Amino acid sequence: MPPHFLPTMPTSFQKRFAFVALLTVATVPLLGCANSTQQQAWDSRSASRTQALAAAVGMPEADALQVRDLKWTDASRQRDVPVRLYLPSDTSSKAPLVIFSHGIGGSREGYSYIGKYLAANGIAAMHVQHVGSDRSLWFGNPVQMVGRLQDAAKETEAIDRTKDMRFALDQLLADTQLSNRIDVQRIAAAGHSYGANTTMLLAGARVQREGAAMDLVDPRITAAVIISAPPFYGESSPKDILKSLRVPSLHITATGDEIKIPGYYSSAQDRVAVYEAANGQPGKMLAVFKDGSHSMFTDRLGTGGEALNPQVKKATRELMLAFLQKQWSGDAQALERWPTQHAPLVARFEQKFKP
Repeated sequence: MPPHFLPTMPTSFQKRFAFVALLTVATVPLLGCANSTQQQAWDSRSASRTQALAAAVGMPEADALQVRDLKWTDASRQRDVPVRLYLPSDTSSKAPLVIFSHGIGGSREGYSYIGKYLAANGIAAMHVQHVGSDRSLWFGNPVQMVGRLQDAAKETEAIDRTKDMRFALDQLLADTQLSNRIDVQRIAAAGHSYGANTTMLLAGARVQREGAAMDLVDPRITAAVIISAPPFYGESSPKDILKSLRVPSLHITATGDEIKIPGYYSSAQDRVAVYEAANGQPGKMLAVFKDGSHSMFTDRLGTGGEALNPQVKKATRELMLAFLQKQWSGDAQALERWPTQHAPLVARFEQKFKP
């Protein structure tokens, strides 16, 4: 098997990740410290960011949901799989589930504005942390950061991320106490950036290796939410890769969702091209916000415009909920209202569902 993989192709993808790393490190001055000191500083800043995020976008009352941090170990890969599980407080019925994959350098703590909102509205969310491409990339010797990023962009890590998601779902459903809370017929995958690629692989995207299609699909997934998806660097036609997507998908991006570095540029149109190439599934939807940035969809508040950022976060989580309600219950009322309610924020919105 070649040493690289579709969302993590050789030079261009590693450059792209290095650029993201530089942006992140510039805002998180932790490099050069001991790992324990870095961790303490990160946790302190994380607590402050959580408070600021709650003030900016609003969070559900604490009694509306339960939050559990769990860590399982996949013995077959000798790899830890930490998760943060958001559960609705209402236990009168089983809840649908979204399994969420973070972007490079993220963690189970990220995208909390989504997880908490879904749980407060009756949908459980399990945010999976990928230890080969998580926040530990920012810790340690700064001289070795490029090497850590390159390792995170290898094909083996791209595959391991899909295995993390499936393993976490297996563990959740094997726990009688937890599985009794979950409706196994209504499970969706979601992710941002690198996590969007992970999501598409779980939902049926396939690449050719040694004359055969690699199949990383999880048949339990019934819908997909794809946020800021990078293109499939170095691979064949994206239509050939994405024609096997087998579930309805929601694609979210922004006109400012672009990457600029010397010698490499990825436009916001690349995210739209992923949506347009996905023609084989039963239905798809696209929302493109005006302006913004690639990292605006994380928990960070200081990107994509101070006024716009929290508005887009609110609109994003509302759209996710409305999309999932349509897929799982057939209730399209919230989805029909969404484009009008958020018209000032939206540059493009469309739905294409097969009869």
